[in-house]
Amino acid sequence: MTKQELFNNILAKQSFLCVGLDTDIKKIPPHLLKLEDPIFAFNKAIIDATQEYCVAYKPNLAFYESLGIQGQLSLEKTVNYIRENYPDQFIIADAKRGDIGNTSEMYARAIFDRADYDAVTVAPYMGEDSVKPFLVYPGKWVILLALTSNKGSQDFQLMTDAPGERLFEKVLKKSQEWATDEQLMYVVGATQGRMFEGIRKLVPNHFLLVPGVGAQGGSLEEVAKYGLNSQCGLLVNSSRQIIYADNTERFAEVAAREAQQLQKEMTEYLKWIPSEK
Repeated sequence: MTKQELFNNILAKQSFLCVGLDTDIKKIPPHLLKLEDPIFAFNKAIIDATQEYCVAYKPNLAFYESLGIQGQLSLEKTVNYIRENYPDQFIIADAKRGDIGNTSEMYARAIFDRADYDAVTVAPYMGEDSVKPFLVYPGKWVILLALTSNKGSQDFQLMTDAPGERLFEKVLKKSQEWATDEQLMYVVGATQGRMFEGIRKLVPNHFLLVPGVGAQGGSLEEVAKYGLNSQCGLLVNSSRQIIYADNTERFAEVAAREAQQLQKEMTEYLKWIPSEK
């Protein structure tokens, strides 16, 4: 999916919502556990209920890998289901891969050759050769971790060198030598608030994947105020707030309501898109 195609879908749906499929077998409604594949049954119901309100889905691979072969099969079925039924959705493999070049090449094959994702999250801290293998796939995206939403982000990402440049700023600057905004996005946590203003000065045209809205306390209004650009430039992820909003047989209906509420809010913020940057 190209950047323009993604933006067109955002305008068509009046939404920049990404639904995180962080599906935990211990948290899904208990009535699903009697089914042959409860993980896929849960995901399918969530996807069917929310697809009209979002433009992207983000399966977190760790939740599926923790279940062994069965989890991998559930994940594969989930990705295939989205592709076959809702082909306009942008699918992100939340894998946070990052290793030396030849290992990264194998990770890239697993994500883009063996599965049909649009994008993958990648840790940049081993440098260019650990990221480049993911960038050789035409039409596919790398989403680099830049400034995350977790408390521990300050341990390293906010470290400042003698001239006063923070580590995440170095990542933003250096990585732009590896690919353009047609193939590279960044993870910036919603809990970072006003820091979006400075980030936009460094990456004015890139899309940002923004976790941390809802359960983690990030403000959607603040993200939109400081993060929107002329092509929206935001994919705001919500996981727990949507998929675990209800634990009864009505879980999909309640998830749809939560997604719709976020979509309505996003519709108002999309009116703020500047005509020029």
